[in-house]
Amino acid sequence: MSTVALSTPSQDAARHGVVHALQALWAIVMREVYKFSQQTGRLVSALVRPLLWLAVFAAGFRNVFGIAIVEPYDTYIPYEVYIAPGLIGMVLLFNGMQSSLAMVYDREMGLMRLLLTTPLPRPWILFCKLSATALLSVLQALAFVAVALLIGTDLPVFTLAGLHALVALSAGALMLGALGLLLSVHIKQLENFAGTMNFVIFPMYFLSTALYPLWKLQESGAEWVYQAARFNPFTQAVEWIRFALYGKDPGMAPWVVLGCLTVFFVLACWGYDPQRGFGQLTKRGGGGA
Repeated sequence: MSTVALSTPSQDAARHGVVHALQALWAIVMREVYKFSQQTGRLVSALVRPLLWLAVFAAGFRNVFGIAIVEPYDTYIPYEVYIAPGLIGMVLLFNGMQSSLAMVYDREMGLMRLLLTTPLPRPWILFCKLSATALLSVLQALAFVAVALLIGTDLPVFTLAGLHALVALSAGALMLGALGLLLSVHIKQLENFAGTMNFVIFPMYFLSTALYPLWKLQESGAEWVYQAARFNPFTQAVEWIRFALYGKDPGMAPWVVLGCLTVFFVLACWGYDPQRGFGQLTKRGGGGA
């Protein structure tokens, strides 16, 4: 004689909570995707910037690495092949920082206050926002890769290593999105955004291996630039993508990226706690979250 196991009220509540959380994730991600689909200029601007570097800037340095073989490459490479992973990182970096602007705007318009009062854990709401940011970053990066292939850039994306590169790209998008989330805690007004970003985007990008390898920096005697680039988390994100594309061991880069992702996200959740960072912001704004 078979018995039918009946669910308890606590199990039903837990199941309902999971369904509610997934519905919130879907709604927030789809809202951001829909909003992005209505902003064609945003996609164009996201592609024009790295494509200009690829098509124009790289043309003057096409054979800059003709004198040496640079890891993870097994042969001489033109400059556009070297900087392609860095330009993918540029797409991720700029979209991650743009998400910070969107968070500040939503906070000033009251949307974030409304969202953070929903009966869901605050970290989950922030994770939903982070997931939406990362998804948009990945889609824009893939669009850039497609255009780069069309103009003749030699990238081994249609291989098994390409799947590893997609994982690296996604992790980098999450890390930079979490950094944007953290910055949005401290940017109190839209007017402060441009100045703050100038102290984040440009140092992170130019003090990295996006445009030149680390050994070139050390060889030139720029020791402080070399050390800054070594400890730049954006460097690790770019190197993970670069090494993954060619099926090589990225070393500590994945652990640095995932560690920074965790730290940035935890600090952002701490900052958006109403008893700490975000609570002070809502008091100034005249509302409560």
